Amino acid sequence: MSPLRKSEWANQPVLCKSVELFKNGRNQYRMSTNSNKFQCRALEIENKSSTKFHLDDVIESQQFDRETLSAIFEVAREMEKIEKNSIGGRSEILKGYLMATLFYEPSTRTRLSFESAMKRLGGEVLTTENAREFSSAAKGETLEDTIRTVEGYSDIIVMRHFESGAARRAASTASIPIINAGDGPGQHPTQALLDVYTIEREIGKLDGINVALVGDLAYGRTVRSLAHLLAMYQDVKIYFVSPDVVKMKDDIKDYLTSMGIQWEESADLIEVASKCDVVYQTRIQRERFGERVDLYEEARGKYIVDMNVVNAMQKHAVVMHPLPRLDEITVDVDGDPRAAYFRQAKNGLYIRMALLKLLLLGW
Repeated sequence: MSPLRKSEWANQPVLCKSVELFKNGRNQYRMSTNSNKFQCRALEIENKSSTKFHLDDVIESQQFDRETLSAIFEVAREMEKIEKNSIGGRSEILKGYLMATLFYEPSTRTRLSFESAMKRLGGEVLTTENAREFSSAAKGETLEDTIRTVEGYSDIIVMRHFESGAARRAASTASIPIINAGDGPGQHPTQALLDVYTIEREIGKLDGINVALVGDLAYGRTVRSLAHLLAMYQDVKIYFVSPDVVKMKDDIKDYLTSMGIQWEESADLIEVASKCDVVYQTRIQRERFGERVDLYEEARGKYIVDMNVVNAMQKHAVVMHPLPRLDEITVDVDGDPRAAYFRQAKNGLYIRMALLKLLLLGW
């Protein structure tokens, strides 16, 4: 069975309901709010027996709501059962489907996680790494032309790009699903999904939690996406702990305020860690500083999660990190049961298996 192209979804016998939805010229549904911003592509599909959500692309965290996240997490738990209980940890539900990974920036975990997810569901992978240097992009080909070409070879495209907003451009061009695997300093929605999934599994709840976001908050796309998802839950408080040069930007702070989420900036990591259910550490990203090595060196190493920080944490709390790490979490923390970052990485497999299943087959 071939996957439906985006242009065919409008012809399916479903009732889509959302706020201020309209069809554009390519038979895609978008919200009629701000035409300069990617809008929600999780459409509610209602029938007599249940209410589910139809996913078009995965571009940014704001496209989801709590009900959609819960439904995705339910499918992720099903994927975990497949990985753990099936012969060889594999299913054949995506047999005959091809996924293209188009990565313009280096990646190990995200790319391999997606490729493993596709293969564990019986699909095949077409892959290109460092496409910025070793693809037609080096010859000057536009992103739009690349997408139009690659979609002719595959059923779904997973893309990482160095420019914020590139995934949105790709989605507006493609007739097959696009998954944003990170777009410069913009967003990393699948990482945010696996982060929230991990918090729920580790802490047992998502309402009423305190979360510390630590490190590179200005350029860290993971923390930006995560902040958007955490804002969907009740009684959440977020602490920002970062060097001055990489403080969280005002757009995220303003968004959290508009959603009624409490946030606070602090310079005392140990004090914050003692209050939080989750300490989410991030790497200071050298590649985002360009020639300003002085600013990078100023920021690097200021906030390190070591055993002094972990010992201040509550027994149920966890340390998370999107990886890769450099020296911002010391290796002696790895042996503490509150170190959840490798379990977090494993959860990425289940979330990405779930997304591939939902985008290609639906519910």
